[in-house]
Amino acid sequence: MGHGTIHGLAHATAHATPDRPAIRIGGGEVTHGQLDSRAARFARWVGNRIAPGDRVLIAAPLGVDWVACYLGTLRVGGVAVLVNPDYTRAELDQLVVAAQPVEILTQLDESMFAADPAPWVESAGPDTTAVLAFTSGTTGLPKGVPLTHRQLLTSIRSAMSAWRWRARDVLVHALPLFHQHGLGGVHATLIAGSRLSCLTRFDPEALLAEVVRAKATVLFAVPTMYQRLPDTPYELNRLRLSVSGSAALGRAAAERAEHVLGRAPLVRYGATESGLDTSHVYTDLRHPDRARTIGLPLPGIELRLAAGDGEIQLRGPQVFGGYWGDGASNQSAFTEDGWFRTGDIGRVDDSTGEVIIEGRSKEVIITGGLNVYPREVEIALESHPGVAEAVVAPLASEEWGEQVTAWVVMAPGATFDERVLINHSRTLLAAYKCPKRVFEVDALPRNHVGKIDRRKLQPIP
Repeated sequence: MGHGTIHGLAHATAHATPDRPAIRIGGGEVTHGQLDSRAARFARWVGNRIAPGDRVLIAAPLGVDWVACYLGTLRVGGVAVLVNPDYTRAELDQLVVAAQPVEILTQLDESMFAADPAPWVESAGPDTTAVLAFTSGTTGLPKGVPLTHRQLLTSIRSAMSAWRWRARDVLVHALPLFHQHGLGGVHATLIAGSRLSCLTRFDPEALLAEVVRAKATVLFAVPTMYQRLPDTPYELNRLRLSVSGSAALGRAAAERAEHVLGRAPLVRYGATESGLDTSHVYTDLRHPDRARTIGLPLPGIELRLAAGDGEIQLRGPQVFGGYWGDGASNQSAFTEDGWFRTGDIGRVDDSTGEVIIEGRSKEVIITGGLNVYPREVEIALESHPGVAEAVVAPLASEEWGEQVTAWVVMAPGATFDERVLINHSRTLLAAYKCPKRVFEVDALPRNHVGKIDRRKLQPIP
């Protein structure tokens, strides 16, 4: 599944179907042929400034020329360093030091696309690094993750096979393209010759309106987006597939999406380092446990649970080879026999064979000498009808070492009662796992891809 290159496949699609609509972002829209031409013009511009293997940091605002810039960089053998354009100067400086880019692009202008198109020359192969991604960094400094064309293509092709992606599909999402979830949608579109409409910011009503306008068949979103979908008069019967990723779906988001879309989203699981790894079965449209499980390994993916703690470990052609300039992290990232250690703790559902995530090994709470995985406690709290979302983390305690503590967002119309929620958890969990304190918040702190940022959790007086 990893043959070819990203830009090479995009070029082949453009040659075969030049007039087919490809990508719409904001007010801009291009066909596959037009996108290929813009990429070739940018390749001429950037090719005069970098050599194969050089890094180009792209922190420009999202638009169709962002995609052309990305493809043009790959065409000349460059490595795209994809960065959130909303990063502060300090955050950007940190990544510049880490990536050492030759070019830094915070804005794109027409002069970069004014030259004659560069002639087609294959300057990269499947095992050439295409992207230097950075982990989300919710627990510490982001780490650089070099990803080859083969790794990126294997990842998205395995998902496309499982999800039955076709040229006639139309994808809509409001995800950042500097993250693997959104970028994967671009790759699928370019490979299949299908169509993508990407919103530059998330607005619940605008997202559903675009699903209708574009006659979307596929929707990508993160759990927070699904939870915020409004009731709608729109007919959404063209939508055959909705996919959730980047964070645990959760009961509230699953129920809201099912109410609005007619079915709960299909959950996919992955990591920056390993791409897309598991997914619910596409044909199981009304899966009863989509808020709880992450499905089965995608084609070509090997998954095992480590003896003892049940850590999810992965192996396959989609897994990266090691962190960028970080030998110490590489030693702990892989097992002695070469499996990538995700840090997620899982178990297998005996009835379905699907994988359930119990928590993160690095997030384990040690309270009174006993281990507690936050996700298990969060699931217990979210099973209460009044709780929309919950997150669990430790607070320092002289008595317990670490105290199990929860922050909850209540469902509309529900009344917060700390004692009621603690008692509810005690009906489902051993006493030592139950929160000693529960705080109510209006919203859980999240990073740019919807993952909860536990560093921002604080006790409430």
